[in-house]
Amino acid sequence: MMATNSSTPDTPRKKSKAAPFVLIAVLSILLLGAAYAGFRFYQLAVEQKSIKEDYSLSNNITFGIFSVDRWGDKISAVADRRVKGFKLTGEQKLEMRKQVEKELHGLINQAVAEITKPQKGLGGKLKKLAFNTFVDQDELHAQVPSFAKTIVVKITSPGSLKKIKGIATSKVDELEAQTYDHSDTTITTVERNIYKKYHAANATAFDKIIETKLAYIKKMTMTFGSIMLGCISIAFLMWLFLRKQVQLHAPLFVMSLLFALVLLTVGIFSPIIEVDARIKTLEFALLGDKIAFTNQVLFFQSKSILGIIGTLIEQPKLDSVLVGVLLLLFVVILPLLRIIARALHVACAHLFGSKKALRFLAFDLGKWDMADVMVVGIAMTYIGLNGILKSQLSGLNIENETLKTVTSNNSALQLGFFVFVAYVIFAKILSYILKKIDERNGEC
Repeated sequence: MMATNSSTPDTPRKKSKAAPFVLIAVLSILLLGAAYAGFRFYQLAVEQKSIKEDYSLSNNITFGIFSVDRWGDKISAVADRRVKGFKLTGEQKLEMRKQVEKELHGLINQAVAEITKPQKGLGGKLKKLAFNTFVDQDELHAQVPSFAKTIVVKITSPGSLKKIKGIATSKVDELEAQTYDHSDTTITTVERNIYKKYHAANATAFDKIIETKLAYIKKMTMTFGSIMLGCISIAFLMWLFLRKQVQLHAPLFVMSLLFALVLLTVGIFSPIIEVDARIKTLEFALLGDKIAFTNQVLFFQSKSILGIIGTLIEQPKLDSVLVGVLLLLFVVILPLLRIIARALHVACAHLFGSKKALRFLAFDLGKWDMADVMVVGIAMTYIGLNGILKSQLSGLNIENETLKTVTSNNSALQLGFFVFVAYVIFAKILSYILKKIDERNGEC
């Protein structure tokens, strides 16, 4: 009994020593899940961006509405259909016959007037005498209807119409050759390479493949984003259950910082904003047919925070480079330094001789951390840009008897933006928790 009683007090102590390791093990599993989900989220976001860039290239307005070759192809197709499908109705044949009769009567009158006018020479007088003797003008006019009928029948015969269509087609082809801008080779090469990449036989199949892929990516992105945020939420909820377990706060805080690092990394690398302006439909009436262009991309860009910073730094203007460098410093580098400094401050501050530098990075550097300002800036940029695009595109909407254009603005904030917002909120909460830990330890 004595041996049993002497070992009893050691049990809570052993549990107390094992608790941090159990906590770290559980949080590590959650961290691995969040990191993997975040990585897949990033991969899918980049894949979506690549697919949309390929689609915008193949449907770029330069290769469509602004291409003389494409207009030529569509117009020639209309002309070919009209030429090949050309047929004369009974009314048209009757009208043609009347016109031929009119022309023949005119020719007879002109010939009679020429011959019967006063003649000076002997030969002319003999021709006039012969004409008056043997030719009856009224009889010639009486034969005009039969001649006109014969001519119309001959012209409208299948063989004659085939020759006429051939001449018309050759003239259309000749006109096309004179007006083409010779961009069709480039367009065809681009389309062929893109279609080959997506194993599409034609534009219709390509559109269906793209639509299917984007729908799948959207679904999977939402899934992995939910898994990532779910793992982080579970880790955060542990603060509620372990709020009285002071000895576990340090490892829990350090692991929480790693979750914040996952959010920050995914947030700055994934696309956050997408600008997509299109002419959804352009229909132009020609010869009773419609020439149509669909989904003509006017402009497309999808950028991450690092992409925006890189674009600014690559600009030749000094002010753009300066803004890019400042964003890199205050939105990317300083948050990373703060995460590292906070972890060191909580886990091993005692190993540092002077804590001023560490405390400055962990606490005072928050004044210069502008991740929250970046969130507001992106939101305001989106609102302003979206308003400008809607205003400009609305001016391109036209609808009348010959022309109809419908524009669309598909610009949107991407899921990467909301991941970055989640980081900012999580970082604010961790700042509050850090102050409480610091106050409890009597260091403030």
